[in-house]
Amino acid sequence: MPELPEVETVVRSLRPLIEGRRILSAEFDGSRIFRGSAEGAAAELAGQRIEHVGRMGKFIAIRLDRGALAVHLGMTGRLLFDAEPTKWTHAVFTLDSGTLLYDDPRQFGRIEYGPELPERLLLLGPEPLEVTPQEFARRLKTKRSPVKAALLNQSVLRGVGNIYADEALFRAGIRPDALASRLGRERVLRLHRAVQEVLSEAIDSRGSSVSDYVDAEGRKGGFQASHRVYRRDGQPCTVCGSEIRRIVLAQRGTHFCARCQK
Repeated sequence: MPELPEVETVVRSLRPLIEGRRILSAEFDGSRIFRGSAEGAAAELAGQRIEHVGRMGKFIAIRLDRGALAVHLGMTGRLLFDAEPTKWTHAVFTLDSGTLLYDDPRQFGRIEYGPELPERLLLLGPEPLEVTPQEFARRLKTKRSPVKAALLNQSVLRGVGNIYADEALFRAGIRPDALASRLGRERVLRLHRAVQEVLSEAIDSRGSSVSDYVDAEGRKGGFQASHRVYRRDGQPCTVCGSEIRRIVLAQRGTHFCARCQK
């Protein structure tokens, strides 16, 4: 699933292409991608101007002059500018210059339209790149779950997923099954710093292309070459040489080094 760095990369690639453009028409197929009345939304979207493209956690927030679109890419969703439609194209936005397609083979993504962004987006936790160490510590302190599960909880932080939780915990030297509420101050500070560092580096590398992810122009990311533990089970740790292990935690495959992470 595209996480914060991937969604941020998509947003940055979309902005110069569609901000200021006007939607001439919108078409949605009969898939489960669109929530609500697709026919009614298509009628309302026609003629609207795209004012701003932003990100809220893993959501792409497209603000229009009379409404807003929220797009979640799910597992395999892709927003592509001026691409050829495929059998997986479930939405087409024809603009006054160019087209914007939504492709999604597995159809776990979602597109929502309304006068405002969905209220639940406002209930997401703070942005990881903006949260203070103090607020980060306070939120972890309330969670009696493994720290990996706490990082995946979107009410704790918005946008962190499986890849970057594993990578940040490795950099911080913390086992993924350590209880979040019992982490000491120094470990919390290390984790806060590691989360921000790994997300920033991944954004600079335009995200991780480990599956279907590409940006709005079809370009892959490069951070997968810098993964230290994610999907490296059975391989030697880049620090100590021990074998990277894989366990299932919070129903997610979780990768860590038992020697480096305590």
